[in-house]
Amino acid sequence: MAHKRGKKYQDAVKMVEADKVYNMSDAIDLVKKMDFAKFDATVEVAFKLNVDTKQADQQLRGALVLPNGTGKDTTVVVFAKGDQAKAAEAAGADVVGEQDLVERIQDGWLDFDVAIATPDMMAQVGRLGRVLGPKGLMPNPKTGTVTMNVEKAVSDAKNGQVTYRTDRDGNVAVPFGKVSFDADKLAGNLKTIAETIVRIRPAAVRGTYVQHVSIASTFGPSVDVDLSTMI
Repeated sequence: MAHKRGKKYQDAVKMVEADKVYNMSDAIDLVKKMDFAKFDATVEVAFKLNVDTKQADQQLRGALVLPNGTGKDTTVVVFAKGDQAKAAEAAGADVVGEQDLVERIQDGWLDFDVAIATPDMMAQVGRLGRVLGPKGLMPNPKTGTVTMNVEKAVSDAKNGQVTYRTDRDGNVAVPFGKVSFDADKLAGNLKTIAETIVRIRPAAVRGTYVQHVSIASTFGPSVDVDLSTMI
C-alpha cells in the first residue's frame, strides 16, 4: 500500500507549480517557505547524472568544503600516532587514538560523524570495514580522509566538508545547509556543489551529463532547479 503523506506535506506540495523548473534563488526561497519540520531541517540537492556506474571511471566520489558550512556540529575521530596524533589534537579532533580507538569501535562505539586515518594506520583500521563501511564512515583517500595531512583533514571536516558519491543509478545527493540559513548562504553552498559536479564530468560521458536537479528539505517536497542558474 502506498504511503499516505500528511496534511502539512499536501499543503506544501500545492505551492510547487507542476512541471516547472525553477531558477536557483526562487527554488531556495520556495523550499524555505514550504518547510514544516519542528526542527532545523537539512536542505539537500539531488543530481540525476547520465553516467554508467558499472564503469569505474564513471563512479564519482569525493569531498568538498561548503563556503558557508553545513550548520552541523561534526564529531571527528582520527586514527594516528606520534606527531600526527598531536597535530590532529591541535586541529580540534574530538578523539585521537591507535589500537585503543580501533578496539573502542569494535566494542560498539560509533558516536562520530567523520573518521580520518594516516596511511600507516589503515592496516588496523581495515579491520573495521564491516562496521564503518555500511555507515559511510570508512576512511578513504578519495574523500581526503586517508592522509598524512591530518591537520587539514580535521579542519575541513569541522568547517563544512561534505562528501558525494554516485549510487548505482547515477544519482548524487548532497546536503548543503539548514533551512534556517539565509538564502544567499544556501545559494553559495549550492553553487559550489553544482560547479564541482559539472567539473568532474567523466570524459566518456556522451550527451546530456546532468539530466535533472532538485532540492528539498528533510520532510518537504522537492523542487526542480535549472542547472544553468547554479553555475
